[in-house]
Amino acid sequence: MNRNFSLLGNKQFDLLVCGGGIYGAWTAYDAVLRGLSVAIVEQGDWAGATSSASSKLIHGGLRYLESYDFHLVRKALAERQMLLEMAPHRVWPLRFGVPMYADSRFCKIQMRAGLALYDFLATHPGAEMTHRHFNHRDFLARFPALRVAGLEDGFTYGDAQTDDARLVLELIAGAVDAGATCVNYCKLTGLVEEHGRVCGAMVQDQLGSTSVQVTARQIVNTTGQWTAATEQGRDWCRLTKGVHLILPAVLADEALLLTAKSDGRVFFVIPWYGMTLIGTTDRDYSGDLNHVTVEPEDVAYLLNETNHYLNTAWTEQDVVGSYAGLRVMKCSGKSSPSDVSRDWELKTARNGSHYSIGGKITSAREDAAHIVDTVCAQLGADVPCATRKRLFPWAPAGNYAAWSEAASARASQLGIDPESAKWLIRRHGKRVDEVFRSIENDPALAGRIVATAPFIHADLLFCARNEMAVHLDDLLRRRMPLLILAKLDESALRRLAATVAAAMGWDEAAIASEIETCRGVIHHALSPGA
Repeated sequence: MNRNFSLLGNKQFDLLVCGGGIYGAWTAYDAVLRGLSVAIVEQGDWAGATSSASSKLIHGGLRYLESYDFHLVRKALAERQMLLEMAPHRVWPLRFGVPMYADSRFCKIQMRAGLALYDFLATHPGAEMTHRHFNHRDFLARFPALRVAGLEDGFTYGDAQTDDARLVLELIAGAVDAGATCVNYCKLTGLVEEHGRVCGAMVQDQLGSTSVQVTARQIVNTTGQWTAATEQGRDWCRLTKGVHLILPAVLADEALLLTAKSDGRVFFVIPWYGMTLIGTTDRDYSGDLNHVTVEPEDVAYLLNETNHYLNTAWTEQDVVGSYAGLRVMKCSGKSSPSDVSRDWELKTARNGSHYSIGGKITSAREDAAHIVDTVCAQLGADVPCATRKRLFPWAPAGNYAAWSEAASARASQLGIDPESAKWLIRRHGKRVDEVFRSIENDPALAGRIVATAPFIHADLLFCARNEMAVHLDDLLRRRMPLLILAKLDESALRRLAATVAAAMGWDEAAIASEIETCRGVIHHALSPGA
């Protein structure tokens, strides 16, 4: 998967997609599979903003039942099931526990009814997704990290988990393989119109000063928070900020859905890459779109609410990493951001350019299919969606469980520890064989990069060589989320930069620059005092 800016000016495209998050990736992938000539540009790295700052969940949204948003929940649950089947390496089941305390916001009858409705909307969810009830003793045995005082019993139900940045990257890779021109670090600087209709765009290479006009018959903007900053976008969009924290492991292989004592909001405590992911906050945002930071009050809120439930007493010093992102939602008169619908819509401006507004990672595939339907109708092409029930680009064919077992056995033979092997297989799918071959040539590459995170040196080098990374933080935040899962000092960053320098073409000056940028990323992710 190579970056080639020069390809953008060579021909007329049927479709130019602006924005390389989950909606842009699905749109480009769907469109090129339908036979359209497609280009997609992203001003930063793939999934560089909201799409790498989610809760890492593929879920129907249990909390949306409270606002009677049954359509959204049913749509998301259908997509969840399809993704579990079509991308077993990328999306895997995750059960959630819901503890019932004497002072819980919802009583046992309400919770049982809500979970039964969730199962019903999923339509034949299967045993691994269906909710269950446990008495006090059995529930505590499943979740020993919970505070005992006041716990009466609890429920579990099924949803799913992913690595959001890897999900986007795999779709971009699939689009490239199908013939799309995909260029990151390529900024849209303006639209080009003829007779009041958009016919292309000016884009600038962020790795140089070159600009080029991209000629396209249709243009779709999937730029998220940057759409909200435009004159028309301000009338369409509402921005809210969500913050997540990474803390030491307290859960095994099941997550928790909890209700904040201070404001009644739902939040999650989730096992992720061997650590604990906590989030999210939900506050209206009107600040700098390019520097969305984790503030001290965000950290205090999440720690305080989590400490109500766990038998730990986490403080700011326990926070290993953090990140903040912006959600784009449709404008609403509702005062609380948490009450605003997460559903999606497509807007079309007078000049014919299209804008994707709102949505969720879980349902982005179906929404993107509607985008491409609209584009095809404008182009006079009657071609059905090609992504529904299509195996993901890196998904192995055949029986996934058998393939995964065989891959795990090979990883063990190569000296990869079991936890790192599990995540390596999920991260790369069938491409993991290429990573294995590199270890056969150099067994030292099977070792972990840092002791506390399940990433090996061969993985880092493979990403540097094959995944269109440009900067060190592309590798350490989105290709593998090491920057938020481990506390890396300058010497560790220098060691990692030196490891990939040859593959990335960096000299000593470039290494120093990349390290400084990474230090800035860490600083912005966790503001002073947090």
